[in-house]
Amino acid sequence: MEKSEFYDIVGKLIVPLFTGSHLAGEIDSSSRDMEVALGKSNSILLKPSKTDDYRIVIKRGQAFKSFEVNIIRSIISVLNDISDLHITDRIYLEKLQTMALERALVESLTETGADVIQGIIGGLSKWASRTYEGKTVAIGILVNLGTTSDAPNPVNYEEILSEDFFALFTDGQNSFVEFDRNGRLLGYVTIKNSKKVATVAPNVYEKVARMCNDKRIGICLTEQGDILIFYARQLIFAKRLGNWCVYSHDEIIRLLQNNVSSAAKQVRRAIYNTALDCSFSYKGACIAYIDKDKTADALAHIDAADIICEEYFNLKKQNELDEAGKLYNLGNAKEIIDRFSLSYEEFLDKYNYSKTMAIRRIVAGKKIHELDRTLVEEMTSIDGATIVDYEGTIIAVGAIIKIEAGSQGGGGRLAAAKTLAKYGVAIKVSQDGIMQGFALDKKANSVKQVFYVG
Repeated sequence: MEKSEFYDIVGKLIVPLFTGSHLAGEIDSSSRDMEVALGKSNSILLKPSKTDDYRIVIKRGQAFKSFEVNIIRSIISVLNDISDLHITDRIYLEKLQTMALERALVESLTETGADVIQGIIGGLSKWASRTYEGKTVAIGILVNLGTTSDAPNPVNYEEILSEDFFALFTDGQNSFVEFDRNGRLLGYVTIKNSKKVATVAPNVYEKVARMCNDKRIGICLTEQGDILIFYARQLIFAKRLGNWCVYSHDEIIRLLQNNVSSAAKQVRRAIYNTALDCSFSYKGACIAYIDKDKTADALAHIDAADIICEEYFNLKKQNELDEAGKLYNLGNAKEIIDRFSLSYEEFLDKYNYSKTMAIRRIVAGKKIHELDRTLVEEMTSIDGATIVDYEGTIIAVGAIIKIEAGSQGGGGRLAAAKTLAKYGVAIKVSQDGIMQGFALDKKANSVKQVFYVG
């Protein structure tokens, strides 16, 4: 494969799969070096073949894992085969590359049953563009890699997956049809409330993730046309808007780092779970996680009417009164002093801030990681930003953020996320499910995008 072609493939197909990754140049290589290998400082080194004298360096904040190395190795192997065909039709070439990418993702999980899994994905892709009685369908399939059917007259997935009746059996969340590693029907599975185990998945698919250990793979078609793959009790891959994505959950949680609080790990996971839930329920959201020493600065962008925590209202109140005492604010001083001469409860009651009063009572002083996930998802999807401090205390819900003059946001939630990212980390979830994370680049003193999952 030519060097320019390999760079193009790495930039377009490989880097976007892995959250937080970026091209970091190249290094010299010899024939003794493997095509894909872990490098120093959380990097991975790639080249198309053993004989190439260079390796491209990809870096990110967290070390690459073995399953990700396997994915990249599989992708390069299959794409090398395609490159050898010397296809000149660009559209056909891109289609083959997409299929190769899909195959590599499946083989990174298992070689046993890989043909079956890819066949099922193909069948579900056809259902994604179909309807049954005028409605889109949701379908759930489990592939059990640890067993084979001993039925005398086995039924193969290829015989029934495209049939109309098949779309009625399952919902992809609580009910599934299970096949063995050879694609033979094992039976019907209803997922009940099983014992809690650690999972990383959208809330509505948490029970599915629990079922999918290292011997069982879950494949779900959603009503929105997404295809989700669960393995090792996690959402591993998703095909959304026609593109595959690898979910590097640990990497995003790491990007939300805040080492000041003992509860930081729980808080980071809760914030990420909320973004994931909003993404897969197709609800827009803006969530900000504020650093301990930046809270007072962040409050300058939040109206007191949106603050649901008395501690932060009092801090906001003091900041406003301090500002009112400055010479350039003397014209507005009386109005500010009148507004903030009240206690927190009196302030909410006098100005009838019913939304804030209601949310305050619903939250009842609990931190974000102590609340029910469904509640947090619903609150976060309220128009405006949800802002959380370093310990998980919810500062505000549905806050309309004051954007600095001259800021370019490209939309309300995006502008709010970029503004709040100056004081910690902010995640913007669009209504089409795309998650974008922003943080302050201290060297450049500007906000940068730190991850994009779509």
